[in-house]
Amino acid sequence: PGVFATIWQKCNNRALKWTSWIICDGPVDAIWIENLNTVLDDNKILTLANNDRIPMTDNCRITFEVENLNNASPATVSRAGIIYVSASDLGWEPLMESWCIKRPDLSANRDVER
Repeated sequence: PGVFATIWQKCNNRALKWTSWIICDGPVDAIWIENLNTVLDDNKILTLANNDRIPMTDNCRITFEVENLNNASPATVSRAGIIYVSASDLGWEPLMESWCIKRPDLSANRDVER
């Protein structure tokens, strides 16, 4: 399988005790984003070229950080929850601070898992 399929398979494991985040950062390419439409719709299943199907689990999230949606089809845009944040309005520091405050302390649990 390809790089994305390998990451997808690793992160979508019901045995994981924590939430996995897949962050896709870069321009939207019309070809590969169309292949993710089954992930973005209600099915939440990645279908590979060899017809293998890898379902998205409840403990996995996917985020796309893109500069623009010029190459995204209306179908892709309608499936994604889109948030526009201007860099001049909000930097990364408040987002990181908010995330750290809300995050539970997992350090004790990780020692037990080893």
